[in-house]
Amino acid sequence: MTEQSSIAEQARALRDQLNQYAYQYYVMDQPTVPDHLYDEQYAKLVAIEAAHPELITPDSPTQRVGGLIQEGFQKVVHDVPLYSLNDVFNQEEIIAFDQRVKKALGDQVTYVCELKIDGLSISLKYQEGRFVQGATRGDGTIGEDITENLKTVRSIPMTLKEPLSIEVRGECFMPKSSFVKLNTEREAAGLDVFANPRNAAAGSLRNLDTSVTAKRNLDTFLYTLADFGPLEVSDQYTALAELQKIGFHTNPERRLCQNVEEIWAYIEEFHDKRSNLPYEIDGVVIKVNDFSQQEDLGFTIKAPRWATAYKFPPEEAQTYLEDIEWTVGRTGVVTPTAVMTPVRIAGSMVSRASLHNMDYIAMKDIRLQDQVILYKAGDIIPEISQVVLSQRPEDSQPYQAPTHCPECHSELVHLDEEVALRCINPKCPAQIKEGLAHFVSRNAMNIDGLGPRIINQMYSKHLVTDVADLYRLTEADLLTMDKVKEKSAQNLLQAIDASRENSLERLLFGLGIRHVGAKAAKILAVHFEEMERLMHATKEEIISLDTIGDTIADSLATYFANEEVHQLIDELKAAKVNLTYTGPKIQPAEVDSPFSGKTVVLTGKLSHYTRNEAKELIENLGGSVTGSVSKKTDLVIAGDDAGSKRTKAEQLGIPIWDEEQLKMTIEGGSSDED
Repeated sequence: MTEQSSIAEQARALRDQLNQYAYQYYVMDQPTVPDHLYDEQYAKLVAIEAAHPELITPDSPTQRVGGLIQEGFQKVVHDVPLYSLNDVFNQEEIIAFDQRVKKALGDQVTYVCELKIDGLSISLKYQEGRFVQGATRGDGTIGEDITENLKTVRSIPMTLKEPLSIEVRGECFMPKSSFVKLNTEREAAGLDVFANPRNAAAGSLRNLDTSVTAKRNLDTFLYTLADFGPLEVSDQYTALAELQKIGFHTNPERRLCQNVEEIWAYIEEFHDKRSNLPYEIDGVVIKVNDFSQQEDLGFTIKAPRWATAYKFPPEEAQTYLEDIEWTVGRTGVVTPTAVMTPVRIAGSMVSRASLHNMDYIAMKDIRLQDQVILYKAGDIIPEISQVVLSQRPEDSQPYQAPTHCPECHSELVHLDEEVALRCINPKCPAQIKEGLAHFVSRNAMNIDGLGPRIINQMYSKHLVTDVADLYRLTEADLLTMDKVKEKSAQNLLQAIDASRENSLERLLFGLGIRHVGAKAAKILAVHFEEMERLMHATKEEIISLDTIGDTIADSLATYFANEEVHQLIDELKAAKVNLTYTGPKIQPAEVDSPFSGKTVVLTGKLSHYTRNEAKELIENLGGSVTGSVSKKTDLVIAGDDAGSKRTKAEQLGIPIWDEEQLKMTIEGGSSDED
């Protein structure tokens, strides 16, 4: 053995040993060596890599320390969406969830209860066992690439114990002890402290300096995969054990429950233990355990039908109502906000809470100078639950509704028997500015850098009065604004220019047409494809679309009947803003494809294709590839060492192909199993 190969072998042995120590410490919570021994071995590896940088590998523990200064975070489109969960808040709602599940599946249902970690959702991709990308959840469809920051989190393995190509999801959080230490250090340095561990974790993961993230001592609990197929498991409880076995940190406080009584006992137990846990939780996640049953239940547009999240009752605090402020939204609705003496609740200081409308104020009889009980709805949104009547001043008077717009002073009105007060002045500055802010927002035209502060300046300097004006801005215009320098002006212009290419649904949503949300905008754009066709569509054509009803159709007719709207669209067209749908088209499946309209499951080891290649090829031929076998499965492709999925397919009488049959079909041959 040459000297070079001997050194390379030493480096490899040290990496393997240190990674095993880290796995035992951070994942298994069972340290096997004292800190000084780890430090000695680590120092040896650092010395070897310093002398021989060509021996540094991505999975080396020395690569976790950070130090990279990033310019920004790139967007990541998730291959499989990260769904949110529907929330429940009491035992009756859990019973209702259980009844819905059993009505669809029968009585033989087992649930897994897991603690709902209060952190930041993440998605991790591995190729042949190596960590290649990490992303935030974002809106569930598009997140941000935070790979370099996640490399600094020691409970995330750089290399799995098996060479799997998988995408795993979970929660990244800051332990309570790390949070206390961080805030103590920031306070001593004269810096603002974080409101709660969740905010601290989110801020740490999105810090452009990875060395900062590395110092924050973040942790993770992983709990699901985009597709559990590669693990060859058939239920959630087993899957969690398998995730831990291949190197991931999973929460040990999980439990199999047979009925609602056991679920509720678990909830009560951890409600009481909540304050003693080393991390923050805000509830319990309840999942149907069996994957084939999950497959049978499926999803709504936003959430799985086979899972729900119980949210713990919110904390409450008493405070003093100092004032009620009214603000104007982009549709003219005038909304009241309570201004209160700041009070700490659910981990953060709160001084404002929405009062929604005058009916809400009257129903709760909220008055100025009242003592009120405050809570956080869903542990997020501050709300006033009640007034402390015993402490109300004797000279208190019922609160009177405003009669004029706080921004333009036009008379406020009620429209269509609405509860809300509304300013109907189309020239109201507040409405114009809110409309501009909506147009540039992430789910609309997504123009980075155009926040409320800059929009307010643009409006006050008469640079913009409607959305078309954004596309006429020049660098000279932008440089007239406070704190906008040449570089930031150029970045803004680039972001505005890039938005011209957005697909039609973004523009439709950004125009702020009443009742037309992001989902409706997408449906309309996919169907009509061009703005011109939609503008001249009849009500009958519009309501013929799935989920589009009279309300949206009437709103569109009213909007496009306005001559000023036609002028605005013409201005956008002249500014070269795209007015067509450019998203993926729904192509009819190949008529002669045996996969057309079929649900397919891949299992076992494939030799001719990777699992991802096979999945893509099947989907290109009109099939849908899922991760578990159920009565909805039409075909199973079984490679070598196929396990429980093949067995279940045989029990259900589902056709099973081997890889040779798959290869023949994809490459133009035929199959005896058609």
